[in-house]
Amino acid sequence: MWRELRASPAEPMEAKEAAWCRRGNKCRKASLEKHLVQATWQIIVADVSMSLDNVLAVAGAAREHPMVMIFGLALSIAMMGVAASFIAHLLQNHRWIAYVGLAVILYVAVEMIFRGTLDIMMVAST
Repeated sequence: MWRELRASPAEPMEAKEAAWCRRGNKCRKASLEKHLVQATWQIIVADVSMSLDNVLAVAGAAREHPMVMIFGLALSIAMMGVAASFIAHLLQNHRWIAYVGLAVILYVAVEMIFRGTLDIMMVAST
């Protein structure tokens, strides 16, 4: 994800295709196949990472309330399904949102690790 955040949003696709053609490759078909495979992998990685992020965020917010966690996960899945293209467009135009999201995820993860460690220490001390 770091590479996508650092990349320029206006990177022209024609430059990549021209470089591919200059190397003596079949321009149209090979280029389209390469872009299709690349796009498919990007979609898979994005879906998996967003799913893990959502589970982590909802689990951290719900803490000891399983009904809140179930509701939060259902709401999260529904919102991702409905708003996926809007969110992608928003993240592409405003990259700072990704950094804020990363900071929130990092905070929740560290807090979960800290609270889990305290819980384990309390159980071990009894």
